[in-house]
Amino acid sequence: MLVHARDAFGFCQSGPRMIRRAFIRAIALLAAAPWLAANAQPVPRRRLVGMVSSFSEQQLLPLRAALLDRLRELGWREGDNLEFDLRLAKPMSSSLSEASASLVQRQPDLLIAQGSPTLEAMRKYSGAIPVVFLLVADPVELGVVASLSHPGGSLTGFTNFELAVGGKWVDLLKAVDTTIERIVLIANPDNNTSAPFARQIESDGRETGVNVQTIYVGDAGEIERAIRGAGGLPRAGLMTLPDSLPILHQDLIVSLTNELRIPSIHPFRSFPTSGALMSYGLDFPELFREVASYADRILRGTKPADLPVQAPTKFELVINLKTAKLLGIEVPPALLASADEAIE
Repeated sequence: MLVHARDAFGFCQSGPRMIRRAFIRAIALLAAAPWLAANAQPVPRRRLVGMVSSFSEQQLLPLRAALLDRLRELGWREGDNLEFDLRLAKPMSSSLSEASASLVQRQPDLLIAQGSPTLEAMRKYSGAIPVVFLLVADPVELGVVASLSHPGGSLTGFTNFELAVGGKWVDLLKAVDTTIERIVLIANPDNNTSAPFARQIESDGRETGVNVQTIYVGDAGEIERAIRGAGGLPRAGLMTLPDSLPILHQDLIVSLTNELRIPSIHPFRSFPTSGALMSYGLDFPELFREVASYADRILRGTKPADLPVQAPTKFELVINLKTAKLLGIEVPPALLASADEAIE
């Protein structure tokens, strides 16, 4: 008569021989279990990187792509071992604080702060969370880090412009249009680097015989009034500071300066590519790639205190020749030859 027995694994086997085989198999599996556990590949924990920016979504798209492309090159893939949480906020303290507080509640592994106002807002909530900042002028003077070479604490990153670059902006605007006698400087009162920048630029202007008038603005209406005021002045130019507020209202600034025939210079190349006369500033996509490199090192265990704050080494001069023609300006050949890009 055929006897059926059910082994420990639930399989129906026939006879004593099959039962014995099943028992031996079970013993072998139990013996191998510790080896299998020790050699199993652990599932990597997905790391959360959060960023707060006051650029517009459209302006940030290529910069976000540059950051994530570099992280991908370094082994971090969004949706796999990386989650990237980008929060956009208006360039006002209340909006930046709200975005930062909400992001910190998620307990990210790393935070990225774009701009001085954003960093000031984020520092209230970040605690010990590592922070990489960018586009922050003079972080030592602001009390953000102990020194550029040894930042200390949980913050490090990349500065944007030294205050002395203001003199370069004045010289370039004067070089492209030698008739300029005054410059209207648009500044954001919520950015704590605006005042020292303005003082430096006003001083540099006096040395070259140019009267620089700083006007603090907070919204589109105030920006429009400032630009129209500049349009009513003879031989006047316009300048914006490295801040998210003019970036947010870039189209308005470009259209008004062209309508009123005002030569202007800006820190960001997006202005001349959108129709403004010229810019002298950083290579933004490259800067975001450098931020990604710091993010990679911190995610792999390097402390922010061990990563020096880096100053920019490459600046680009971009001139829009079509706009120069619109303004009745003939760009001097020497200045044109020094430009990194001339937009036809």
